[in-house]
Amino acid sequence: MQTVDFITPVVDDPYIYGQIAAANSLSDIYAMGAKVETALNLVAYDNCHITKEILREIIRGGIDKVKEAGGVVLGGHTIEDIEMKYGLSVTGTIHPDKILRNNTIRSGDKIILTKPLGMGVITTSIKADEAPISAIDKAVFHMSYLNKTASESAIEIGVNAITDVTGFGLLGHLYEMINKYTSVELDFNAVPFIEEAFELAEMGLFPGGSYRNEQYYKPHIELQNKSIAEHKLMLMYDAQTSGGLLISVPKGKANLLLDKLRSAGIEWAAIIGEVTDSAKNNIVIG
Repeated sequence: MQTVDFITPVVDDPYIYGQIAAANSLSDIYAMGAKVETALNLVAYDNCHITKEILREIIRGGIDKVKEAGGVVLGGHTIEDIEMKYGLSVTGTIHPDKILRNNTIRSGDKIILTKPLGMGVITTSIKADEAPISAIDKAVFHMSYLNKTASESAIEIGVNAITDVTGFGLLGHLYEMINKYTSVELDFNAVPFIEEAFELAEMGLFPGGSYRNEQYYKPHIELQNKSIAEHKLMLMYDAQTSGGLLISVPKGKANLLLDKLRSAGIEWAAIIGEVTDSAKNNIVIG
């Protein structure tokens, strides 16, 4: 397995930024059920404003996160750029017959989300100096939290499909999981959110990508629960950095997987919906 990703800074602390960027890059490996083996650093920085000490901390954060994943950083490539960017090219391994895909959901499956939503609006609020410390702390914790344990738990229990929630938001990535035979019924009240994100969402502090997600995916969404406030619904389109896994698991195994995730410390994981046999190929929010 080979994947690559990089991001611009989402927090002020260079070491934490490095950890988040690495966790974000590693996530695609876990979304395919693979094991992390090696990684290469990808660095773009302005050497007139970014000191070697700052750069060293960013890379140290990335290396530490790769070590946590059980892999090793072999080297990388650095270029000069006016905007800071950091990420990884990651190599993982998996048996060809055991690859997990994002479009193999089945009718009757339960959908589990392993991290709360709100990272996009919180990181944008950080840039606007509007985010409370509690929101920053929670977002940093979740963005730097590896999807390794969630992926391993899903593999052990046996699931039908996995993807990770990143730039297309919850609804965008969930829509990508739907095939021509299925739709998804989503329970808004079951979706986990970072609590502070609601107030920031009401202020409209979303990244541009979230609004693009809404514009693109809204035609595929059927809103049955008319009581959901617009800003809360918008959080489901919110572009995430290093979000959780969306797991489509057979109904009979859903509670077993949820219990396993929570016993492993992922207590915020939740069953948020169900796959239905429908040719509408849409997402119904109730």
